Parts: sequence; structure tokens; C-alpha cells
Amino acid sequence: MELVRIGSACLIGLVFAVSAVSKLRDFDGFTRSVPALAPAWAGHARLLAIMTTVLEALVPPLLIAQATAPYGFGLAAALLAVFATAIAASIRRGRRATCRCFGPSSVPLGPRHLVRNGALLTCAVLGGLSPGGLPPAGGIAVAAAAGLVGAVLIVSLDDIVDLFARNP
Repeated sequence: MELVRIGSACLIGLVFAVSAVSKLRDFDGFTRSVPALAPAWAGHARLLAIMTTVLEALVPPLLIAQATAPYGFGLAAALLAVFATAIAASIRRGRRATCRCFGPSSVPLGPRHLVRNGALLTCAVLGGLSPGGLPPAGGIAVAAAAGLVGAVLIVSLDDIVDLFARNP
């Protein structure tokens, strides 16, 4: 189970790091996208954008140390649950908000984003429930590599789907 924690920490940490950095790179664009996802916060879009980015940026460092990893996984799970709720509400309202999870995008939020968040939420919960301790070094390398590959696939999900959708 320690390997699950390590792989999950690598996956969740990298996904949240990429997400926070991409929001910082185009913070004004991210701020403008907030009202489409959280209409009740439309008047406070900048505040919500700041809070989201700061909380996302806190996840990776919390996952590094064994003592703080449960807090990192808990914060990630809470954020993912909120994001999934906002995405589901946007879809239900019929809004075609774009996915700005990992930077500027023209891809509208849809069911695949809910599935992605559900998979990440599951990973965060499993990582948080896994015991600490250090497995053999080879196991650490494999778990870390698996987590990093998974993170790259998740961050690139929209591009991968578009690639196959355009080339039947």
C-alpha cells in the first residue's frame, strides 16, 4: 500500500503543480473564466481565482513529507470534489464553459472532465488512506514513474481525445 501512496502523491502532486502554474501564467484569463463555472461568485471572480490557485499550489509541497501528505491528499480531494460539482452544475445549466484546468483551452467542459476528476479524486482518497513507510527503492521508482506517467496523461487528456476524434 505504500506504493499506492507514493504513486498517488506523484500523480496528484504533478497534476496540481501543472494546474497552478498554468493558472498563474494566464491569471487574467483564468479569472475571466470563473463566472461561467461559479455564477454565484461572479462578483468575486478574482478572489475565487486567487483562492483556487493558492490552494492548488499548496497540494504538491504538502505531499512531499510523510507527516503532511494526509493533509495534501485531503486538500486535493476537497478541491476535486468542488471542481467536479462546479463542472456538473455547468453542464446541467447548459453552459459551454471551457476547461481552463491546465491553461487556455477552447475545449468545453463535459463528461470526460467529470470522469477525469472522479479518477483523480479516487487517487487522492486511496493515497490518503494508504499507510506511510518506505518500500524497497525499486518499488519507489516504479510507483513514482507510474504516477508521473499518469499525470502526464491526465494533463494531456483533452489533446489526446482531440487527436483521436480528428483522425478516425
